[in-house]
Amino acid sequence: MAVATEAIRVLLLVAAPMLIAGLVVGVLISIFQTATSIQDQTLTFIPKIITVLIVLLIALPWMMQIMTDFTARLFSQLHLYVR
Repeated sequence: MAVATEAIRVLLLVAAPMLIAGLVVGVLISIFQTATSIQDQTLTFIPKIITVLIVLLIALPWMMQIMTDFTARLFSQLHLYVR
């Protein structure tokens, strides 16, 4: 159970920067669309993809460190889980 909890924590920690950035850009574009009455789907889609890609490139070293540490801990404690 501890491994599953830790895996979910790592998953949320790694995904959070991209999800939050996409959410913020989506809300800002939505406010812009409401103010200007422009209802184009690509207007929300393209900026979100670009933002998530930029955040991914910036946060990738940190995300890889988190995932590497989790994997190393998992392998070092593997004897506890295999019976």
